Amino acid sequence: MNLVCLDLEGVLVPEIWIAFSQESGISELSRTTRDEPDYDKLMKYRIGILKEHGLGLRQIRETIAKIDPLPGARDFLDELRSLTQVIILSDTFEQFAAPLMKKLGWPTLMCNTLEVAENGEITGYKMRCEQSKLTTVKALQSVGYDTIACGDSFNDLAMIGAGRTGFLFRTTDSIRADHPELEAFTEYDDLLGAIKKALK
Repeated sequence: MNLVCLDLEGVLVPEIWIAFSQESGISELSRTTRDEPDYDKLMKYRIGILKEHGLGLRQIRETIAKIDPLPGARDFLDELRSLTQVIILSDTFEQFAAPLMKKLGWPTLMCNTLEVAENGEITGYKMRCEQSKLTTVKALQSVGYDTIACGDSFNDLAMIGAGRTGFLFRTTDSIRADHPELEAFTEYDDLLGAIKKALK
């Protein structure tokens, strides 16, 4: 049985941290997994900047409430879910995700959890499991699923490479150049066509 594993940010919705960077005026927070392959290093960097500026979960949630899915993302996801099972594998956090999942029609999401103090300060984070995207894909394969994966960042490459096939979507020029073996798309119709072909 086939199962499609999609990244969330950059594929279906805008990057949350970039949106918050723009909203807060703190340019350092625009750094994402497209720029930094070491996720732990990236999150510690982000948490330090938030603490420095006295910002916490409430302010980020206020920004998330204003974010809409990328144009065409909901239609793409609806059609894909009519064809096969879909799971979103993301390194975002439960505390961020609900408004975005509502706008996408409540697809299945597996993500991580923030550690938040009573005053709303983000003090840390807890990964669902080590190498969460790759580990999840391997677990799905172990119970009989053939996985097809799609993402845009460094932290998606392992799950893309581990599956029967996989694709890059709206990735960076450098990631695309470093991985010429992966088909890369910028439009949902093209990505959907490639997935349909892979499902046959």
